Amino acid sequence: MSASVSARRVAATVLAAGAVVSAVALPASAHDNDRHRHSRVEISSVQADSPGRDTRTNRSLNAEWVELTNNNRRAVNLDGWTLRDEDGHCYRFDDVRLAGRATVRIHTGVGRDTRTDLYQDRRNYVWDNRSDTATLRDARGRSTPSPGAGDTTTAADSRR
Repeated sequence: MSASVSARRVAATVLAAGAVVSAVALPASAHDNDRHRHSRVEISSVQADSPGRDTRTNRSLNAEWVELTNNNRRAVNLDGWTLRDEDGHCYRFDDVRLAGRATVRIHTGVGRDTRTDLYQDRRNYVWDNRSDTATLRDARGRSTPSPGAGDTTTAADSRR
């Protein structure tokens, strides 16, 4: 057997092996990109205008909230994540773990944190009734997309 035939066989084997590795690696890398593109945690609902008159009572403040939903099966550690409005009011999550397929409601007023309800412990309203934007950022400062309800809150009347 000549050297050129052997070289061709080696080259064909290397190319075939490369094609197999590429075929296996491509779907895996495409899956990684999908994972980063589709946030596991998103703003799923917003109640920017507490029902009734805005009396600044704790009950009224806690009727103003933002809900976050984890759409993944695995729990997500929200430690260091932030929820911010357009005026710069910022709530920082501390020692919060959101279970898979779970939702947590973040209230404006004072209360005792549970698995399903967190409280910002504020004495004034945060979300503008007319129009406001809620931005959720992970611990690295990356904004998470908010499909569904979107990340913009609106309401008909105004307290500001």
